[in-house]
Amino acid sequence: MRDVILHAFNWTYTEVASRAQDISRIGYGAVLLPPPLYSDEDSSSWWQRYQPKDYRVIRSFLGGKAELELAIKALHDHGVRVYVDIVFNHMANEKGLRDDPYHFPGDQELARYREQEAFETDRLYGNLNVGLFSPWDFNPEGDIRNWNDLYESQEHWLSGLPDLDLNDWVIQQQQTCLAALNSLGFDGYRIDAIKHLPLEHITRVFQTAEMNEEFVFGEALTANDSEENIFLWPLMDQTTISFYDFPLHETLRRVFSPTGTMRELVDPAAYRQALPWNRGVTFSVTHDIPYNDGFRWQMLDPQDEFLANVYIICRNGGVPLVFSDHNESAKSYGNDRNRWNEAWQRADTVAMITFHNAVHGVPQWSLFENDGFIVFARGDRSIVAINKTEQWQHPSILTCGLRHGRYHCLIHGHDMQLAGDQFEFAIPPRQAQIWLYQEQ
Repeated sequence: MRDVILHAFNWTYTEVASRAQDISRIGYGAVLLPPPLYSDEDSSSWWQRYQPKDYRVIRSFLGGKAELELAIKALHDHGVRVYVDIVFNHMANEKGLRDDPYHFPGDQELARYREQEAFETDRLYGNLNVGLFSPWDFNPEGDIRNWNDLYESQEHWLSGLPDLDLNDWVIQQQQTCLAALNSLGFDGYRIDAIKHLPLEHITRVFQTAEMNEEFVFGEALTANDSEENIFLWPLMDQTTISFYDFPLHETLRRVFSPTGTMRELVDPAAYRQALPWNRGVTFSVTHDIPYNDGFRWQMLDPQDEFLANVYIICRNGGVPLVFSDHNESAKSYGNDRNRWNEAWQRADTVAMITFHNAVHGVPQWSLFENDGFIVFARGDRSIVAINKTEQWQHPSILTCGLRHGRYHCLIHGHDMQLAGDQFEFAIPPRQAQIWLYQEQ
């Protein structure tokens, strides 16, 4: 089954629909859409999508309910599953913007609902004549100060965003919202800021009979072993959902540092330096890393990011995620320009996805490992070589277990002939090769 996820970051629903055929042709198995719940429809700023005003309305700068339904249908028509980002930890920070900032959507929005018939068209569920949340549905005001304190991270506010309380009304509305989104045709959900949700909250909302058939994965943003032990591994042990593989991302940052060793990539999950093969969504970059100043230190060098993508997409284990934006971060950071823009259809990305789909589920085994480079096989007919060093590398591998004959590198377009008991590779500096056996 095709499983690579395209994170269509901040794409309009119309754009998603128009590109559905190409997304399928390239080989993606799913698309992750931005948060769809009602947010400021006049602002193109990506972060507005993470500040919902009302669960009962599908409307944002990216489109309304009708456009969303067309995008879902277009992707399904081309055999692509549709996942969506869901924000249930908090509501929009509208303090100073209106007189009742902790009533949602608020009297002013309720008046707009009555005045504009289009809101009924965009209604997901419920009665839009009454409010959704009131001040008593939120935890007491006060931001998180100690980010490594579990209780504080779950019960205090995330940088001024009103933090929802774990009460029966909130839980009921979130369950009802998910049921309505399921009815639209969504196949899975990314849980935003999951480390800020209490375990009971996660269990009651996302581990229900209604969600049994959905692919659910959480974003527990961590950067080191200590944070993973506080926020990630307990959720791994106490839930059945999947998670972004931040342990593997930490491993990749360490591996591609000047003193790092590629040997760590042979089997990182065996040392809890990656999530188990069936619970991880793997990535080289998520939107939070370049788009939030406090996380940009986690970015890889661009060439290292390419090498990391080869490893992530071509290894056996995890569900790979490909991030593709429209240069939003380049407005603040000029060097980001065109780094991820249209990355979903770049030639190297297409090559990796083609390789991934050709060997999906096939066992992986090491052919050569060194501090500066690794070579591994997928089954008996595919080889991956990754060289992080500044020099050509010429490892000699045993060919036992591999088919002899012609192999084609999907990235560079070269052919090689594998023969004899041993074979010497030539891997260029700071490059990778992905070879597939060619049937005679």
